[in-house]
Amino acid sequence: RSENSNTARHLAEFWMVEPEVAFADLDDVATLGADYIKFMIEQAFEHCPEELAFFDQRIEKGLIDKLTKVKDSEFKKITYTQAVDILIKSNQNFEYKVEWGVDLSTEHERFLSEKHFEGPVIVTDYPKEIKAFYMKLNHDRKTVRAMDILVPNIGELVGGSMRIDDYEELKGKMEAKGIDIPWYLDLRKYGTVPHGGFGLGFERLIMLVSGIYNIKDV
Repeated sequence: RSENSNTARHLAEFWMVEPEVAFADLDDVATLGADYIKFMIEQAFEHCPEELAFFDQRIEKGLIDKLTKVKDSEFKKITYTQAVDILIKSNQNFEYKVEWGVDLSTEHERFLSEKHFEGPVIVTDYPKEIKAFYMKLNHDRKTVRAMDILVPNIGELVGGSMRIDDYEELKGKMEAKGIDIPWYLDLRKYGTVPHGGFGLGFERLIMLVSGIYNIKDV
């Protein structure tokens, strides 16, 4: 995938780790994402102790303590609606206004993970208008079964969702948005199972583990 590189968190070309899990619900997908982040930190501790000591000394003082806290913590979980409520009540002077229905910007994500929760947080159930066409609707018909994992100093590290598994529902959604991907529809044509997955930005993971917070440098 590629996109414009306008910030310290975006590359023109970037890598994603993308598991897709059959017979899963959103809690399963979110737990897998959190466990994967913890596993990668454990691997770094086990296989790269000298590098981490160097980063802790030269790049970000206290990095090892911070990573240990992430590794050992239970990731907090809130809905998008709760997140918006927390941000509005914080009385912070954000550059981008917070209101229900707008996507959370990096400053909002970092406030939640760094200041409010002081650690990783999983945000679920985003408005359908700001998420991809293939995401499964909630019963309220306003939000989708989506989740992002936010981490300090970076913001979003993981983004995932449950996928629409009903052929007619997906067909209607794609037609309404003018999206024509026949093979994607065919995946549901003869039946499928409940499934979900996520994408983890690989370079952002390296940012977290190294304490280097410009993605172009990692």
